Amino acid sequence: MHDVAIVIPTLRRPDSLERALRSVFAQVEALDRIANVVVADNDPDGSAAPLVARLTDQAPIPLVYAAAPAPGVATARNAGLAATDAPLIAFLDDDEAASSRWLAALLEAQVQTGADVVFGPIRGRVPASTGWTTSYLETFFGRAGPAETGPLDEPWGCGNSLMVRASALPGPAPFDTAADQTGGEDDKLFAALSARGGRYGWAADAWVDEFAPPHRATLRYALTRAFAYGQGPSQTAAAARDWAGVARWMLIGAAQAGVWGLASLALFLLRRPARAQAYDRTVRGLGKVMWQKRFEPRLYGAALLRP
Repeated sequence: MHDVAIVIPTLRRPDSLERALRSVFAQVEALDRIANVVVADNDPDGSAAPLVARLTDQAPIPLVYAAAPAPGVATARNAGLAATDAPLIAFLDDDEAASSRWLAALLEAQVQTGADVVFGPIRGRVPASTGWTTSYLETFFGRAGPAETGPLDEPWGCGNSLMVRASALPGPAPFDTAADQTGGEDDKLFAALSARGGRYGWAADAWVDEFAPPHRATLRYALTRAFAYGQGPSQTAAAARDWAGVARWMLIGAAQAGVWGLASLALFLLRRPARAQAYDRTVRGLGKVMWQKRFEPRLYGAALLRP
């Protein structure tokens, strides 16, 4: 049953991409389920092509190279999907490495829950030089969840997920390319799935490690992304023209920013490491209030090509 494709979008990360691919080659327990592994190269220069060519002869499963030269996170995901017709799609990011039972655990959880999308936990890994922010950054780049496999009420992010293509990924390009430069393409996808009555599941044993490079493992970068995450609920409501929902999220965000802003000030004065988490909650609240496009940070796509 070669019914699963693993899609790995990538942009100029050859070393971490190789680590991700080799972790997929080690999925011995589920190897006979893998139809192919698609590397969606989002670099206009096609920098991932030599690595894919080099690993093709070593790979125990078919490797497919998909060029997606217009930089953008949604464009890359759509290109990966277009390169395979597998009915089940697993997404792994190029800065992640899967544990040996990753895919088997995702597949087992999908059968157990009957979910359209199954998510797994992530361990955040950051450089030793991150100092007092280490604990916060490991949490930020990681993802915790229930201790046991089972259904979820709400979706998580695309990285480390398994999706039933027919129900979760309709059409030839299910990811909205309007989110190419800002991210949030999975928010829109899952909002539409939820509106159709989609179901979500959790695979407690489907671990991956996410390795944050030094230029991302900073408080400034994490807080910028946290602000963008905060914008998500308000933007999703606005896209649905649910203006009452927008107003509700803005009120929630204002309350969060006020409460956590005061906590941030107190923790800053006391020089407590916990202030990083308070900063995070403050900016997520601000994101719900300042959800308009003019405030969107550019964190993906062309922004990643700048020196």
